[in-house]
Amino acid sequence: MFDKLELEGQLYKHRQCLHAIPELGKKEFETAKYIRDYLESLGVEYEAVADTGTVGIIKGKKPKKTIAFRSDIDALFSIEGPKHLCGHDGHMSVLLGIIEYLKKNQDRLNDNIVFIFQPAEEGPGGAQDIINAGVFEKYSIDEIYGLHIYPDIPEGYVGVRSGYFMAQIGDVDIDIKAKSGHGAMPENAVDAIIIAANFVETIQSIVSRNISPVDNAVLTIGKFSGGSRRNIIAGDVRLEGTMRTFKPDVYEKMKERVRNIAKGFEMAYGCEIEVNIKDDYKAVNNDKDLYHEFVLAVGKENIIELDPLMISEDFSYYQKVVPGLFFMLGAKNEKKGYINDLHNINFNFDEKILMNAIEVYVKLLKYKKSID
Repeated sequence: MFDKLELEGQLYKHRQCLHAIPELGKKEFETAKYIRDYLESLGVEYEAVADTGTVGIIKGKKPKKTIAFRSDIDALFSIEGPKHLCGHDGHMSVLLGIIEYLKKNQDRLNDNIVFIFQPAEEGPGGAQDIINAGVFEKYSIDEIYGLHIYPDIPEGYVGVRSGYFMAQIGDVDIDIKAKSGHGAMPENAVDAIIIAANFVETIQSIVSRNISPVDNAVLTIGKFSGGSRRNIIAGDVRLEGTMRTFKPDVYEKMKERVRNIAKGFEMAYGCEIEVNIKDDYKAVNNDKDLYHEFVLAVGKENIIELDPLMISEDFSYYQKVVPGLFFMLGAKNEKKGYINDLHNINFNFDEKILMNAIEVYVKLLKYKKSID
């Protein structure tokens, strides 16, 4: 049975309750309790994984495959404390909603459905913890789906693309160690600020001259720190930035060029430059077969084909284990003022879009004959 109004009301309740208990990654204890208490009320089989994560299964009557759905559960840090400014409260509500739907319709369910409530998507990457816990082997997961509420496309639509969808990212830290001195006697010093300024300008040529124009890439220095007083030549400067692209070979080429340019600057200026690049999330790369199924199931008229996005998602780790598809759930509503970007302090959405996500998942499962 499917009582749409009842489920809509439950989705609204979930979102309001979860929104009121935002918690940072790996500290989502109240959130985990809420999720587990509700699963117990439904009589759904689950287990605690990676401390605050929750994974479980609803078994089909004649399973040919096991399909997983994932939600992230952490909130963001803000100046006002932890807040759900990235829609994860909505993602959890959707997953709880589809679990309730499937549990109430389990007699129609053919395939096994695994659900993953994953901690720490915002950092340091809770997806890897789920994988390390052996979840994919234990439940024999064949494919996985995830979504993200997205205010750049209108309510009622979903956004998706085949292949590379969201960027691989790396954190870039560069420490320039030169020689401090009096500002009136520059000939006795090696100016780290001059070096750093030229270094920032030079590495901009990596994207414009070392990367093919058909490959997307971004290299941004967002923080420049150095110097102590107006009349002292700086001996040390620290640069902090981010690099993003989609193809692994392009990413490695960017790293190589940053390091090689640093070596050249050391020789040219007589300084030391330490480059640290922390590899972060891989690129989200949607499986082509799952994409085509998704389009046929949901209907082209309901889909907006998106260009690759330079934001990132640790859902990409799952796609290294099994085929996966990630899509965006439209949340833009100009009349109601739901137009603010993700991570904006004023980000919000209308809870009615959560039902849109349930309908997308149900259409997908019906198309795949995972449910009658």
